[in-house]
Amino acid sequence: MASAGMRRRVEAIPGRPLPYGILGGCTDIIDVTDEHELLGVEWLALGCCPVQVWNDPCVGADESPGPTPQKEFCRPVAEHADPITVYAGAECSALGWSYAEARDHAEAALELGQQEAVELGFWTNFLAANAQDLTPAAGPVNIAQGVAALEGCLAEQYGGVGVLHVPAGAAALLGCCSVVHREPGGNPTTLAGNCVVIGSGYSTANTGPGNIPADDGTAWLYITGPVVVRRGPAVTIPDTPGPSVNYPTNDRRVLVERTYVVATTCTVCAINVSTCPS
Repeated sequence: MASAGMRRRVEAIPGRPLPYGILGGCTDIIDVTDEHELLGVEWLALGCCPVQVWNDPCVGADESPGPTPQKEFCRPVAEHADPITVYAGAECSALGWSYAEARDHAEAALELGQQEAVELGFWTNFLAANAQDLTPAAGPVNIAQGVAALEGCLAEQYGGVGVLHVPAGAAALLGCCSVVHREPGGNPTTLAGNCVVIGSGYSTANTGPGNIPADDGTAWLYITGPVVVRRGPAVTIPDTPGPSVNYPTNDRRVLVERTYVVATTCTVCAINVSTCPS
């Protein structure tokens, strides 16, 4: 057996993020030109107020209908989204690693892992912090019942196309009852037309409202309105070789970070489902 000293160093094994995560085709991604947007954004919600049906009291009336009914007006609600900053750091002996190698390694690590980190931040900081829990008193439901309940919640409170958020560890169950389908080259969607984000960061979290961890054999699913992701450029720190070396330890450190702002609208609904199909 060859000793470790005789091994030849080769290129790292490349990877790619899961294709249907939060940075996939279900979300609108905006590379910001105004860095102030990376501090957070706010807007007036559109689509959260219901469109009413007007029943004319004079139509079909045989006598005076009495006082004229009034049409209802809805005041738009102000919504906001806060930043999520993700980072990857690389550290090694300065004797064996150049600044360029350390920088390339950190940048590649961020490129591969940033989607999972953004999903984790969005789940814990927003979804689990704002969701309406639809889980019945009897406990977790099967995944088809869970998706049905979530889509009903979204349809009643928003009415447009939204996004179903599913931990990667539960995604395989979506095919059990043909809950989700995917056209060639397209994104996973439900029969109702909602796009499906399958997130590795969602699996890392798998918490319910209030960020309470899921029980064994269960998973949490969420549904929201459309999702818009704003992102800034990847920033490498330091941007020159000298400051990357800690001279007392002779270690080199390079950090790459990026800020995202993930926004959605109107409603967040959650439900606990069983991952042990009967």
